[in-house]
Amino acid sequence: MDKQKFGTAPVFFTAISTILGAIMFLRFGFAVGMVGLAGTIGIILIGHAVTIPTAMAIAEIATNQKVEGGGEYYIISRSFGLVIGSTIGIALYLSQAISVAFYIMAFTEAFKPLVSWLRETYVLMPWVGYLLEFPQTIGIPALLLLTLLILTKGADLGVKVLYTVVATLAIALVAFFVGTTEYGRAHQVEFFNSYTADTETTDAALTDLLTEAEGGTTPDTVYYPGGVAEARPARPAPAAPPAPDLPELSFFTVFAIIFPAFTGMTAGVGLSGDLRDPGRSIPRGTLAATIGGMVVYFFMAWKLAASAPPEALADTSNLIMADIAWQGWWIVPLGLAAATISSALGSILVAPRTLQAIAADNIFPATGINQFLARGKGERAEPYNASLVTVVLAAFFILLGALDSVAEIISMFFMVTYGSLCLISFLNHFAADPSYRPTFKSKWYVSLFGAIACFGLMFFMNSTYAAAAVVLIGLLYLYITASNPDKRSLALIFQGVIFQVSRRIQIFLQKAEKEETKTWRPSVIAVSDATFTRLGAFDLLRWLSQKYGFGTYLHYVNGYLSHDTSEAAKVTKERIIRMAETTESRIYIDTIVSPSYTSAIAQIIQFPGIAGTENNLLLLEYSKRGGDGLEDIIDNFKLIKSVDFNIGILGLSERGFGLKRTIHIWITRAHLESSNLMILLAYVMTGHSDWKNAEIRLFAVFEESKLASEEQRLYDLIETGKLPISRANIEVLCRGDNTDSRSVIARKSGEADLVILGFREEALKRMKEEVFAGYDDIGNVLFVNAAEAVEIR
Repeated sequence: MDKQKFGTAPVFFTAISTILGAIMFLRFGFAVGMVGLAGTIGIILIGHAVTIPTAMAIAEIATNQKVEGGGEYYIISRSFGLVIGSTIGIALYLSQAISVAFYIMAFTEAFKPLVSWLRETYVLMPWVGYLLEFPQTIGIPALLLLTLLILTKGADLGVKVLYTVVATLAIALVAFFVGTTEYGRAHQVEFFNSYTADTETTDAALTDLLTEAEGGTTPDTVYYPGGVAEARPARPAPAAPPAPDLPELSFFTVFAIIFPAFTGMTAGVGLSGDLRDPGRSIPRGTLAATIGGMVVYFFMAWKLAASAPPEALADTSNLIMADIAWQGWWIVPLGLAAATISSALGSILVAPRTLQAIAADNIFPATGINQFLARGKGERAEPYNASLVTVVLAAFFILLGALDSVAEIISMFFMVTYGSLCLISFLNHFAADPSYRPTFKSKWYVSLFGAIACFGLMFFMNSTYAAAAVVLIGLLYLYITASNPDKRSLALIFQGVIFQVSRRIQIFLQKAEKEETKTWRPSVIAVSDATFTRLGAFDLLRWLSQKYGFGTYLHYVNGYLSHDTSEAAKVTKERIIRMAETTESRIYIDTIVSPSYTSAIAQIIQFPGIAGTENNLLLLEYSKRGGDGLEDIIDNFKLIKSVDFNIGILGLSERGFGLKRTIHIWITRAHLESSNLMILLAYVMTGHSDWKNAEIRLFAVFEESKLASEEQRLYDLIETGKLPISRANIEVLCRGDNTDSRSVIARKSGEADLVILGFREEALKRMKEEVFAGYDDIGNVLFVNAAEAVEIR
């Protein structure tokens, strides 16, 4: 089986034949004419600032993992996860498939001289002449012939043909470099000489430019600005054709037209499933093609600038390379045909394999579609069905004709692909996963620069098409996410990045000199052993942590730590995490196994805060019906207070939190140190959507002598904005000597959805359970004890 697979050569030739493709023949001279030799060198350097980091990223990734069928799609999907990977993969496939059409249309340009010769030499039948006016007349048969070749012989014969067309391409390049022109013999290369639309070039000036210095006669070979080289005897110089009427384009507009010439270095990656050793062949072939293509383009830019004036180079109506090359009238069109057909061949080899790999991952919504597209033919599972789909798609775009706009969107998708590959390399460096050990190593800053350059150049090239590409990919992502709910897991690379970012932030916060805290933000840690029977603590924590605070929820498992209890704790943790996902909670979930409640509390109060801040509130719960859990809380209260924790003890009733419309806060003279904390907790809760329509009412109970002053103090806090309660929602009550406060609370707050009360440590020591008794007629009650007064600012 391995004997039938390929080595490095197909990777190199597939990539180099795509790099030195249609745009090199049809538009590279245009670039030199428009922006000059210096500008073209700048375009080459900027373009390869994207392609070289991408080639290095592919080489790095391919030497770390086995790259299976699908090439670039396989790398992206296995790094970013199937949802993001398939989103980019479908965009990549579309660009590859439409590229087939683009290259076939460019292939038809090579037949223009032949069609013109036929028209001038023979009298054609009207219908034949009519058909020859359309490039599809040649394009569709060429596509069908190429398809027949791939479907009947597969990648093996495709690669053999690839060798032939690459050899033809090499001959055309040699002919171009050995060719000479009279202009080249008479002029020096000028780095900054370029075509300008607003410069009036007269016929006489152009004639002077092209005539020999002696005698005022034209040379044996006259080079016209239109790009036509013609042998004639020496005679007085005729009037040259007028300069081409072309608009003057900006540097980045020209860059957008030329950039696809430098792409294609990843074309060979699509053959990964057919390679003997992808980890060796892909890096070598890709890097060699990328660097080799850059060198060739440097020499081509020099040759073009030295061989023709900018006016001739900028005129796209003629094949300027044919005018310069030795025997260029037939060798260069043949080279163009070879370059375009090889690019089309490379795309038609790669695109179906990308589609086959996407279908093999069951990304499409219908099982039948996935099975049809993933089905292969023969021992090597050639993507027969995927090839048929690709050809139909390519034929559709060939029939549409003009592909300039489509080609720019293709470039955007390729930039997204290249940027993603560079980003994968950078994120792997940043995540520092020990399993990431590539043989070939790029540098993290090279990959980061490549990623930024890709996404930035998209908008420099064409902001409209860049925005369109981003929107299309966004819609694809939403569709794939909705149709593949089972594939939404967080990829390992993102987990590693998040872990590293979290670690660095935590260390930074710990070491940084912090400004003295003047405001209070809840950093709550809640614990319960009855998570699935009493949800009150879980709900209260998620409400406090939704917007303003941070929350950690711990489920207490009573027992000694063992394999069985550890496994049971993991299962419980997964259940609670699913609860948090269902309720869209922003809390951290964990479990704690301990043989006693006391040892569990001793560990819990030492837990670090999840947001880099110390935990400042411990939330416990018990059932008001029967007092389940209350005894453990009272027994360990002294231990908790040893570390000066703010404490919230939630008494849960059968009514629960009711309609979540009213929160009543009761303040007395004895609990003033906890009053601000109670008010802030109520305010923080209303930041959650469940309580957004809730009304906070404050009841203040004072002795008659303090009544007026305390009432005024509360009103002053409202006026200064420090108390987020309406004045109408404050009721100040006078405490009678023989009045039972519990009966007053039951009467005023009997229908409240949550009642918040304060309690003191001294009272708990003396009265024990009696502190929490007598509130059976109201709903849930949160008892609050502040370690120190919290300032409301």
